Amino acid sequence: MRGYGQFCPVAKGAEVFAERWTPLVLRELLCGSTHFSDLHRGVPLMSRSLLSLRLKQLEQIGVVERKQGPHGPEYHLTQAGREFAPMIRQLGEWGQRWFRSKFGRDELDITLLMWDMRRCIKADEFPPGRICVQFGFTDLPASKRTWWLVSDGEETDLCPADPGFEVGLYLTTDLQTMTRVWMGDLAMKSAIASGRIELDGARELRQRLERWLGLSGFAGIADAKRPAHASRNRDRSDRRHSMHLV
Repeated sequence: MRGYGQFCPVAKGAEVFAERWTPLVLRELLCGSTHFSDLHRGVPLMSRSLLSLRLKQLEQIGVVERKQGPHGPEYHLTQAGREFAPMIRQLGEWGQRWFRSKFGRDELDITLLMWDMRRCIKADEFPPGRICVQFGFTDLPASKRTWWLVSDGEETDLCPADPGFEVGLYLTTDLQTMTRVWMGDLAMKSAIASGRIELDGARELRQRLERWLGLSGFAGIADAKRPAHASRNRDRSDRRHSMHLV
């Protein structure tokens, strides 16, 4: 890590925190990822070699501790690393409030979206037993078009390949629509009413969709650059669009 050549604590802190990719790696660790493969799922555009290097650097500084777990090496935040939590949260809140995504193709990432959704699934809101939900993205190539979430009531697994279980609910949409819904930019009910999200399957799973899926932790933060009335007008536009399509 290159230094700023200053004794100032802001400079010293920035030498660790402001290194490229480091805030996102810290985000993944704070969200509970401990295995290398899981960490990489959260930063899919970061090369595995660079992720390995960054983890080693954070370990040397004392931010990350590498331990041997039952399924291989694990990475855990130290007390110094956990103290980054409010900074990561405030950075995300600032980004959502003042510089939020425009959901262009260069910002959309199906792997990150599905991984983020998977770790926020409310498994206890599913009916009893094993539940399999299939997501189909009509605008993606065949290799990335279909994903499965499988829950046993306690944990939820993300499967990029068919797990072979009976599907209880099929959700079909496009990547931008699902991302906008996840981030609170588009209401789920509006997306369904307009046909941008199509559901097919068990009635109970369809009715409880918003309860078990939830939204991003930043979804409730309003866009500071958009007047309040603009959001209301957007919702009205969504409803008019849905009535026209129906």
